[in-house]
Amino acid sequence: MENFNMSRSSTFYALGLSYKKADAVIRGKFSLDAKAQSDLLQQAKAEGIESLVVTSTCNRTEIYGFAHHPYQLIKLLCENSNGSVEEFRQAAYIYKNEEAVSHMFRVGTGLDSQILGDFEIISQIKTAFNNSKREGLVNTFLDRLVNTVIQASKKVKTETKISSGATSVSFASVQYIIRNVADIGNKNILLFGTGKIGRNTCENLVKHTKNSHIALINRTKNKAELLAGKLNVIVKDYADLKQELQQADVLVVATGAQNPTIDKTSLALQKPLLILDLSIPRNVDANVEEIPGVTLIHLDDLSQITDDTLEKRKQHIPAAEAIIDDLKLELNTWVNGRKCAPTIHALKSKLNDIVSAEFAFQKKKTTHFDDAQMDLISSRIIQKLTNHFAAHLKNENTSVDQSIEFIEKVFQIGQLAPNKASSPIEEKYKINLS
Repeated sequence: MENFNMSRSSTFYALGLSYKKADAVIRGKFSLDAKAQSDLLQQAKAEGIESLVVTSTCNRTEIYGFAHHPYQLIKLLCENSNGSVEEFRQAAYIYKNEEAVSHMFRVGTGLDSQILGDFEIISQIKTAFNNSKREGLVNTFLDRLVNTVIQASKKVKTETKISSGATSVSFASVQYIIRNVADIGNKNILLFGTGKIGRNTCENLVKHTKNSHIALINRTKNKAELLAGKLNVIVKDYADLKQELQQADVLVVATGAQNPTIDKTSLALQKPLLILDLSIPRNVDANVEEIPGVTLIHLDDLSQITDDTLEKRKQHIPAAEAIIDDLKLELNTWVNGRKCAPTIHALKSKLNDIVSAEFAFQKKKTTHFDDAQMDLISSRIIQKLTNHFAAHLKNENTSVDQSIEFIEKVFQIGQLAPNKASSPIEEKYKINLS
């Protein structure tokens, strides 16, 4: 396996926390709202980080970027969230180079989702990518990588059935409600929060419960009204939240608040209430379970639901992985082509220097020296030689980094590195995906 270094002085990392090892409480500490993400990008620029993207969803918070040491990125995450370095160390993961690239592909194609085949994460990656691009924090390699991951996501979604059945966190929550609440079509359902998960959950509620008693409450009322206009549901004022809570049979909480918005003091219940907390950090205090008749379900509980749809999805994992492998190979070919170019150009320049020096020497010794004829012959010989080297470097069985190092050493062309600046990625990145 090649040394997958992205530059001579820094490494490409993917690091963060996900549902696999970090529970909802820990994920909540490391979650980043829009302002925190923006602040992180600004700090990254100030600290000389050349390129990175940051994502934060209910299931994961991740940074993909270049650094001399992963602690540079860990520091950014901890200083812009409520998580500590020690908590990160206990629950996080760090991948570098090839493993980091592979991880982004698996995340972007739904293979690493809490519910297999949930593609909501790819829109988060796109948003994060665009945010970084606006800040000038996307270099040529990261641009190519993210766009290839987006392409892989589209192909996996359209060419396999790994996303069949519309299973997602929002869909799983509605499945749970239908299975556990009798006569759901006639119950009062209250949805608090109309962010992305809230919107998706509301759509699924309308579609699958056939319920005409769904009410929305959001701190910003016009956002709830926009959604209600599309789905023909009721909007209530935020000031009436406590009153509406007493009427609800099912409460779905999907706000973006950093602290609990619902606790036992909010509830004065005379009947059972099912609460689904789909928020990270948790927005429903666990003390609500002290109230008789209250059942609290968190999104981590929903991910444990397995059914025939999910089992059928697993059969399509090999097909999805084959698509990923093909696109990673294309990325690797592009990378190696960009990496080899400066060495070939430098080699050609070196050979021309050798020929010119020999011409100058021979002209002093030879009368009627034919410059034009010798230029033609030498250029053909140099081209054939460089073609052989190029073919060797592009061979899939070649150790590209070692070969480049050997060629530069033998022909003493390492000192020509500054001339590679005509193409930043050619000069800077030593990349390999194999």
